[in-house]
Amino acid sequence: MSEEVSVLEGTRGRILEELASAPRTARDLAEKIGIQESAARGHLERLEDRGLVTPAFHREGVGRPRKRYQLTGSGQELFPKKYGMILDTIVNEMLAREGEGYVSAVFARAGERMAHAIAEELPRGVSMDERARHLVLALNRIGFGCTSERLPDGRYRIVRTNCVFRQSALSHPFLLCEVFDKHLTEALLGEAGVDLEESIGHGGVRCTHLIPLR
Repeated sequence: MSEEVSVLEGTRGRILEELASAPRTARDLAEKIGIQESAARGHLERLEDRGLVTPAFHREGVGRPRKRYQLTGSGQELFPKKYGMILDTIVNEMLAREGEGYVSAVFARAGERMAHAIAEELPRGVSMDERARHLVLALNRIGFGCTSERLPDGRYRIVRTNCVFRQSALSHPFLLCEVFDKHLTEALLGEAGVDLEESIGHGGVRCTHLIPLR
C-alpha cells in the first residue's frame, strides 16, 4: 500500500478530509471526528511534521486569534487528481485539428523544455558517467524512480520503474514514449540517439533507454 493511500485512512485520513473542506481548529476536528482534543492535536502535529498541514492564526471578532489548521500543497496532492484525463482530452483535440506531425513536434519541444526546467545544463566535456548521474538525479527529483547501469560492452542503460505520466503514456504511447520521453532523456544526457528498449506505455513493467556507443 502506498504511503499516500495509507495516510488517507484512519483518524488522520478523516482529519485531512475535514481540512480539505475548510481550515479548522483542533477542537473543531475533535468534535467532528469524536476524539479527545489532545488526540486531535497529536495527529495534527504528526501531519505537520510530514508537511501535510500547516497552522495559521485567524482573528475572529474580539479576543486572541484562533489557531486553525489547513492543508499544504502536499496535503492537497494526496487527494485524487485527473491530470491525465485533461491531458488526454487536449491531445485528442490537437490530433483532430492539427494532425500527428504537428503534435509530435510540440511534444518533442515540450520534452526539451522540461529537461531544462528540472535540471541545470550539463557542463561541456563531462564523462558519460557524469551525464548518467545527472539524468538520474534530475528524474528522481520528480518521482521517476530512475537508476543507471553500465553494461559490459561499455554502453549505459537508463532504467525507470515509475512513470509520472502513466495514464497518458498508456493512452498515447507514441507521443509520450517515443517522442516526449526520448527528447527529455536526450536533453538531460546531452546525447542524441538514445534508444527506447521497453516502456510502461507499451505494456512493460519499466522504461529502459539504451545509450549506444559513439
